[in-house]
Amino acid sequence: MKKVFSLSDLVKEVDKQRKGKKIVFTNGCFDLLHVGHIRYLQEARSLGDYLIVALNTDASVKKLKGPDRPVQTQDDRAEILAALDCISAVTFFDDPTPIHVIEKVLPDILVKGGDWPVDKIVGADVVMKKGGVVKSLPFHPGRSTSGLIEKILKT
Repeated sequence: MKKVFSLSDLVKEVDKQRKGKKIVFTNGCFDLLHVGHIRYLQEARSLGDYLIVALNTDASVKKLKGPDRPVQTQDDRAEILAALDCISAVTFFDDPTPIHVIEKVLPDILVKGGDWPVDKIVGADVVMKKGGVVKSLPFHPGRSTSGLIEKILKT
């Protein structure tokens, strides 16, 4: 089953999936997948039936994280995420935020990690306006891509 979609194809797929299913949406770089990501993604999926991950493109990650990032290409990151059973679909976004994707997909549930308070989550207003729910899921201290990179560089 194909899990990596262009935005236009994702919108069509979500229209099919929406019948009787709760659509959950999250986004991020997911550069070096670690246990904090896995726990977060599994919890996000448990909130609904169809989990969409909008993935920052390589250019977007460079703008956010600096010239040495991402460590892995967007295609590799997408393939890794798509291999996880808890993820239903992956798409890319190149803008500073995923607002354009959120406006097109209109998920029932929008989630981010615990380092994001609900009032700061991009797209929260869009989702709540249509009667959806926005959640900030627990952060897993000591589990971060930056920390993992630092540990690798010290080794």
